[in-house]
Amino acid sequence: MFGSLTEAQLRNRAAPEEGVFIAESPKVIRVALDAGMQPLALLCESRHIAGDAADIIARCPEMPVYTGGRQLLAQLTGYTLTRGVLCAMRRPLPRSVAEVCEEARRIVVIHSVCDTTNIGAIFRSAAALGIDAVLLTEDSCDPLNRRSIRVSMGSVFLVPWTWIDDLSALRGLGFKTVAMALTDDSIPLDAPQLKAEPRLALIMGTEGDGLPHSTILEADYTVRIPMYHQVDSLNVAAAAAVAFWELRASGLHPLTPSPTGEGGA
Repeated sequence: MFGSLTEAQLRNRAAPEEGVFIAESPKVIRVALDAGMQPLALLCESRHIAGDAADIIARCPEMPVYTGGRQLLAQLTGYTLTRGVLCAMRRPLPRSVAEVCEEARRIVVIHSVCDTTNIGAIFRSAAALGIDAVLLTEDSCDPLNRRSIRVSMGSVFLVPWTWIDDLSALRGLGFKTVAMALTDDSIPLDAPQLKAEPRLALIMGTEGDGLPHSTILEADYTVRIPMYHQVDSLNVAAAAAVAFWELRASGLHPLTPSPTGEGGA
């Protein structure tokens, strides 16, 4: 319940050991509910009870609702919320790599990425551009971090994901691995043999250091994004979006976006 959460938990990160995460903003909370997430309690500014949060409250009649002014919410979160609605939710049970990847054709492995904004942005691109599953190494940021959830616009609830500690297991599941890295023998992203692969696992590394040398050596392909004007790299979230689009599986039929699809939370 929100009444028992500490200020530090709200400010910094999810609480996986307590089985709780925080979803912020009405739009993100609705996406989480649609995906089957279990609400525990709602905290919102008083004015939102009959406003932005009204449909959420009506949808979850057993859920405790706590209210407070904007200043109180700012004290709890460390900044002024643009949408003064927070929901504590039960973390879903962890899934196995085999289960998450069972019917996947294109997956991404997030390797040692610790920036919450990048995690959220990668998930949003994964959901939008046809990635079937997301795997994260244990030293990556938790996708259910409040900031990651918000940046993803709730996409962390739309794409199956789990943790992975042994990338070699992907070959046993039928995937060819693609290390996104700048090396002397890397091939361009639009190389025809990549698109022809039935199952691909794209491995994205952290900014600065990139992927470990051992991970690059063990990959089936090492791939670079061709760039101009002496630019040698992209932000990992931007690079992921480019790679997702170029290597999307054949036969995908994107939905027509809603008129408000680019709106805020």
